[in-house]
Amino acid sequence: MYRDKRISVVIPCHNEEDGIAAVLDQMPSIVDEVVVVDNCSTDNTAKVATAKGARVVPETRKGYGYAHKAGYAAARGDIIITMDGDGTYPPDSLPLLLYVMCEEDVDFITARRWYSKNGDTKSPIRLLGNAVLSGTMMLLYFKFVIDSQSGMWMFKKAILDDLDLTSNSMALSEEIKIEAFTHPGVRALEMPIYYGERIGESKLNIWRDGFYNLFFLLKKRFMLRKKQGGVRLAHRPVVAAAPATAVPTPAPAAVEVERRAGSVG
Repeated sequence: MYRDKRISVVIPCHNEEDGIAAVLDQMPSIVDEVVVVDNCSTDNTAKVATAKGARVVPETRKGYGYAHKAGYAAARGDIIITMDGDGTYPPDSLPLLLYVMCEEDVDFITARRWYSKNGDTKSPIRLLGNAVLSGTMMLLYFKFVIDSQSGMWMFKKAILDDLDLTSNSMALSEEIKIEAFTHPGVRALEMPIYYGERIGESKLNIWRDGFYNLFFLLKKRFMLRKKQGGVRLAHRPVVAAAPATAVPTPAPAAVEVERRAGSVG
């Protein structure tokens, strides 16, 4: 519970028995429930997650988007937070993100992978791919989102019905950001976080998923419904964020808050 809001963490998993144990061990006490979506795992992911206190939801249709949607449907919280089960997204960053969301009355926050505490860097191919996809998203949607492929975001469950999520694959990561940042009634921003060392093997097919996500960006742009009329949430202008020094929880020395909100031009 955080400021009278129930907090749900949704973690889609496919063969993450080692990673999910480490992630759940680091989960802060403000989280009310962790929903682990077992997406066609052939290892002990479900067994390990259950033993660590998570609620396991099976999703037999293989796909990142399918897993996320199953987790959202099962989550009981007022605020839903997503992260991967491989240890790359730090649970200890949740208090800061929740603080900003509640203080600034933001509806959606996406976490930008900013710096690795252990000094590791991503491969040049991954860095290039992320830059191409994020740059394309900026050009097509006129929204400045540096890390469009991040797997960690949080949102108020009340806005879920206002987001038109069509992807059942890895492209859901960029699609939910597009929907949030272009919806005229949703206040969205991007915040930097540290990222951790991956536990286990990556499930990402760099070339296949990269090209598909690029194609999806183009398709989504030209099929994006016009957000005119019927908007459930009243538009609210974004205000300046509170300084990082006001956060009453341990945080990186310099926290840069980047926000973008508004509708597609």
